[in-house]
Amino acid sequence: VQLQASGGGLVQAGGSLRLSCAASGRTFSSYTMGWFRQAPGKEREFVAAISWSGGITRYADLMKGRFTISRDNAKNMVYLQMNSLKPEDTAVYYCAATTRAAPTARGELYDYWGQGTQVTVSS
Repeated sequence: VQLQASGGGLVQAGGSLRLSCAASGRTFSSYTMGWFRQAPGKEREFVAAISWSGGITRYADLMKGRFTISRDNAKNMVYLQMNSLKPEDTAVYYCAATTRAAPTARGELYDYWGQGTQVTVSS
């Protein structure tokens, strides 16, 4: 599966952005999808993940209550709604796909990665 992330940009602190990830391939609905981010000089970190059906979601503690992951299998899309953004949310955000059934925070278990989209939050 090929993944294309979009929707990043520059936003003020407290603002919102919705990231999108378009997936190619007829088997998109069989993949668990995840979002990760990497800030300059820092390691990649888990943001959120969603099961193939959308019925199970998982979030990093820092994102709970602010970010929402969702998917539309009919459109081969996964989304990340980000609210109450903070300057420390500034990073390149990546979508990823894994054949694992349960949403996982372990990046090494994801098989496919998109190219990333830059999110910059100004103070």
